Order: sequence, then structure tokens, then C-alpha cells
Amino acid sequence: MLVSPRARRRVVGTLAVLGTLLGGAAAQIQAAPAAGAATTNRVLFDNAHAETAGNADWIISTSQPDPLSQDSSPSSETDWTGALSSWGVALQKTGNYSLKTLPSGSSITYGTSAATDLSNFDTFVLPEPNTLFTTAEKTAIINFVSNGGGLFMISDHTGADRNSDGEDAVEILNDLMTNNSVDSTDPFGFSIDSLSISSDYPSAISDSTNAVLHGSFGTVTKSLIASGTTATLKPADNSNVKGLLYRTGYSGNTGAFFATSTFGSGRVAFWGDSSPIDDGTGQSGNTLYDGWNDTGATNAALALNATEWLSGATDSGGGDDGGGDGTCTAAQLLGNPGFESGNTTWTATSGVITSSSSEAARTGSYKAWLDGYGSAHTDTLSQSVTIPSGCTTATLSFYLHIDTAETTTSTAYDKLTVTAGSTTLATYSNLNAASGYVLKSFSLASLAGTTSTITFTGVEGSTLQTSFVIDDTALNVS
Repeated sequence: MLVSPRARRRVVGTLAVLGTLLGGAAAQIQAAPAAGAATTNRVLFDNAHAETAGNADWIISTSQPDPLSQDSSPSSETDWTGALSSWGVALQKTGNYSLKTLPSGSSITYGTSAATDLSNFDTFVLPEPNTLFTTAEKTAIINFVSNGGGLFMISDHTGADRNSDGEDAVEILNDLMTNNSVDSTDPFGFSIDSLSISSDYPSAISDSTNAVLHGSFGTVTKSLIASGTTATLKPADNSNVKGLLYRTGYSGNTGAFFATSTFGSGRVAFWGDSSPIDDGTGQSGNTLYDGWNDTGATNAALALNATEWLSGATDSGGGDDGGGDGTCTAAQLLGNPGFESGNTTWTATSGVITSSSSEAARTGSYKAWLDGYGSAHTDTLSQSVTIPSGCTTATLSFYLHIDTAETTTSTAYDKLTVTAGSTTLATYSNLNAASGYVLKSFSLASLAGTTSTITFTGVEGSTLQTSFVIDDTALNVS
């Protein structure tokens, strides 16, 4: 697609005029979202799939989509109404989370303009869904994870069909993983067992470096089964799957009650029972159980640490995040890899990270658009990252779209240079222009044990625009 440079510059000019008219007030309005976005983890809880059917009450608040409308500054879990209110209030009180609910009657979307679209969130929580996801919803969920989102899947025992529609959470979540348009071969590396385990206190594995078991909300030792199920791990389908808590007498690939995995650039967590997240209080008429505060378990710490990990606020759940002890946990290391969190994590020239419709994102709404002005100009985009010393594989990848108004077939007037530290990985120019996005990848294994800055530098000549558009970045290590 050939983009006129004036289309991009006209937006800049309009904003400049608006700033002149409104003065300091306009500057404050523009600055506030960026500051908040840099420290806020955005979590969406699903209530569009019968999460309150029967005796269930799996909501953080009856005020939806925004729980703050019920109480803008909750101090105790009863300030919000719902069996998950303890979870919600605990996150809200940290000041580091923005919480919303996808209300009943809504659909799960990814890449639309809806306020509750998954592209506006870092983590999506599925607390025991009781209706099947549509084909479009399953595509949205899997793509959300693949592009860097965190997915929290909470099941219950087989036969827990709370709305009597013939489907329970075990079947619904398995259908998500085996019957979607993106990857139906156990993409997360596990399947949920069709079991109804009456009671147990699953124990945590020994892993002092795991961010889910040893996070900022406390240390996890045990969880709770009060009619629940487990998962069977399938590392042949996804080697990143890892069981963190196991049913008594089980280990390895069977009996995993809590498991984590990665897929594409995103993260996944699975929990085999909804009782541990139930705080015992909610809407009247429901029969609830206080698993959140069960004295024989550490369910609150597990739920909160996992949410923090899924949101990307901690490292990949173990391994060496400082490059020093020779270990490596398979993970995707770049923050805000698809730019859907806006101008955060990356350091970029003004206007580079944008949702402008003049250049389409590959997925979602945002991308990084360097140059395209049709005049002498330099744009940069960079992020510092540490590759643990034990990693033998480290692959930087990104999708690149180049379009140009240049007509030459021999002279590189406009260039994009990609570097990792002092190493130049590649140089592209107007001569590489092509329709659509093209996947680029480079090995950074030689940088294991070091901290390097990944930098994209676009230098444009004095006439005729060339646009270098980047989306869906990743740095996968193992």
C-alpha cells in the first residue's frame, strides 16, 4: 500500500492546532494516559459465558464493566459484590491494576474498537465458563495469547453444568484448545481431565525461582480441591508447559492441578477447580464456599501471583532474569511485543507507536511506524532486554512491512537498521518494499548472559516517503 506522507503529517498538524487552542490543558490530557499505562496491568474478567449460572457467582463485582462504579476505593472484599471480590479488591488495592468485566450478553473480541476488546488488556480471566465459545471468540482468545496476552483458565469438575446446556467447563476449555482456527493441536501443551475429584490439597513443586509460586503476594505451598479436576501435560505439543501443583500422589505429566505455559508471545495458566477462588460471599441465593481463605492452602497468593505473572509484571516464572546462574526458562522476553499497550516499555521517537489507520497493523490496532514523512527524518524504536546465560536458543523475530514512493530500483535512499547492542542484524531500504508484512528472524544466542538493547533506526532522505512498519515482535529463549 502506497501511503501519502501528507496523510501522516496532517494528523500531527491537527494535534498541533488543538494544542495551540487548548494550551496547557491539552498537554495534561495527553500526558496522563501514558503515565498510567506504564505502571498499570489491565485485567479483564469474563462474565459473558454463564459464570453466574446456578450457584456460581464468579464475578469481582455486580458493577460491570467497571467495578469502581460500585466502590471507587474498596478497602475490604465486601465493598464489591461477587464471589471473586476478594481477588479483585486485593489487586485494586495495590494501585497497579485496572480491572474490568466482560458483561453478560457480550462477545469476546480481539482487534476491534470495543472498550472491552482483548487488545485493551494484558490478562483475560476465564473463571469456569459454562457456555461454549463461538468460532470467532476462540480465534480472538488464541490470537490474543499468541500476540502477548495472558490467559487464566479456571475449570471445575466434570459434570459441573451449572446452566444445564449440556456443556461444562472441562468440555468448554478443551474445545477452545482443540477446535479453533489458529492451532488445535494442544497449543498450550495440556488437556483437561474429565474427572470429579472430591477433595485434596495439591502441593507445590520445589522451585524457589518460580514467580508464580514465589511472587510478591507470598509463597504458595498448597491449593485446594473441593470437587475439581486436573490436567494431563503434553510437552511434545508444547515444551513450555509446566506443572506447578499436583494432586497428592501424582507428578510429571499427570495430575497437574495448576499448570503454566507459553504460546507465541503470551502466557497461560490453568487451575483445576473454582473453589480456591471462591471467597464465600456474593449475590444472595448462591451457595458459596470460602476457598480463598482456606487455612490449609495458600490460594490467595496463588491467584494473585499468577495474575501478576500473566500480566507480564514478573519474569517468566523461574530461571535467571539477571543472566547470572546458568539457568534458562523458555519464555518470550520483550515487553509490549505487539505494541497494544501503546507507548509503554519501548523507547520510541514521538509518533512511532501508533494506531493510525493510514498504515494497518498486522494484528490488533497498534504497530510501530518509522519514517514515512517524505522529508529528511530519523525515527528510533528500542528496548533493553537480558538474555539468561543458560539459554542456548534466543530468537528475535518481528513482522516488517515496507512501502515507498521511491521509484528507483537501484538506490537505497531510505534505510531501516536493526541492531542488538553493537551488532547490526540487518539493514532494509526502499528497495525492499513489498505488499503486506514479512516475518524476519535472527539468532541472538551469542548474547546469552548479557543485557542488550534491541534498536530499530529508520533514516529517511529528503524527498519521497518510505514507511517502515513493525508489528508482533518477540524474543523467544529456551
